[in-house]
Amino acid sequence: MLETTLIDYFQRYVAISSQSDAGKTCSPTTEGQRELASLLKSDLAVLGYNNTELLDSGILIAHLAGNKPEAKSIGFVAHLDTVDVGLSPDIHPQIRCYDGTPLCLNTETGFSISEDTHPELNKYVGQEILFTDGSSVLGADNKAAISVMMTLAKTLAESECTHGDVYFAFVPDEEIGLRGAKQLPLDRFPVEHCYTIDCCERGEVIFETFNAGSALLTIDGITAHPMSAKNVLVNPNLVAADFINLLGDMGKPEQTEGREGYFWVTDITGNQNRATVSVAIRDFDQASYDERKQYLETVGAFLKAKHPKAEIQLVVSDVYSNISQAMGEDTGALDRLYDALADLDIPAKTIAMRGGTDGSALSAKGLFTPNFFTGAHNFHSSYEFLPIPSFADSYRVAHRLVEMA
Repeated sequence: MLETTLIDYFQRYVAISSQSDAGKTCSPTTEGQRELASLLKSDLAVLGYNNTELLDSGILIAHLAGNKPEAKSIGFVAHLDTVDVGLSPDIHPQIRCYDGTPLCLNTETGFSISEDTHPELNKYVGQEILFTDGSSVLGADNKAAISVMMTLAKTLAESECTHGDVYFAFVPDEEIGLRGAKQLPLDRFPVEHCYTIDCCERGEVIFETFNAGSALLTIDGITAHPMSAKNVLVNPNLVAADFINLLGDMGKPEQTEGREGYFWVTDITGNQNRATVSVAIRDFDQASYDERKQYLETVGAFLKAKHPKAEIQLVVSDVYSNISQAMGEDTGALDRLYDALADLDIPAKTIAMRGGTDGSALSAKGLFTPNFFTGAHNFHSSYEFLPIPSFADSYRVAHRLVEMA
């Protein structure tokens, strides 16, 4: 049964803790991701996929040769890491049937979920749903996608359906800047149509994401004892406060929606000698995104003029770009995705994603890569949940795309 295969794979893969670590620069940043990639390689070998490569970077690429010469080659991409938001790295999923009343998901802690705080549950009354126990994220972001791809790999290996070349790529460290996708060697992943499977409820299609950047402000002040501080001491924490205040009118995540951009102060450190401020820069429109970066440079120059005794350094970096900027006139991959949804009677819900996917990095490399749903809700949260019928529909879309290629 399809649902059983998906759930078995999902439970197998979430059993491996694979949070990424933004504080490291190696690839992958955690051994759990390499362990997961190795397990996937072994599972693919059991299915007869002998043409797989596990690269030093932690990227795993698998290829199934086509038997339909005129078909386009198609690729699917999922990420190995789960997000670190300060919750437990260990995931204990559970399946519960939702009957419309509040659910206690952990009797020891009293952790519960209900429509009062999560009205989206109302869509799934009567369905079986994968939930957390409240101590961690569920890991559907992105092990639901891994499970969809492995179920597809199993189906294709065991059936006689005709298809073109099919490639699967499992990449590390998506949650900390799409690092794995940026390293994916396209000469070893030579596909004509490519899709990421990541996040979002049944039917969601993404071909627009934020343009994303980061800024790091470092302030070295001058320390002094308060008894002799006048005209000497330069408090780096107050310079950091000036910087944050100057961003206030440019939008914040909690004040924006839709296609509105923002600055997000994500991290602050400070002591008497040094302070740092990290800022995420987001905007859908390229011109507006460039204006935001220029504004930060202007603010940096202003602070240097206002606080001439402090040593102030501002580093602004690009992280990923809007997928749609790589689409051009060749919309074939996207057109087929909409056709697949229509064939399966799944209403398409096109959204401009207020985030990024590995497709953002791949599209910037010249491989236009739209995204479709896993079926999950509330990713990056202990309230993350995955309705099993939506999970199965994600697989059906992937399978239909292969059939249509």
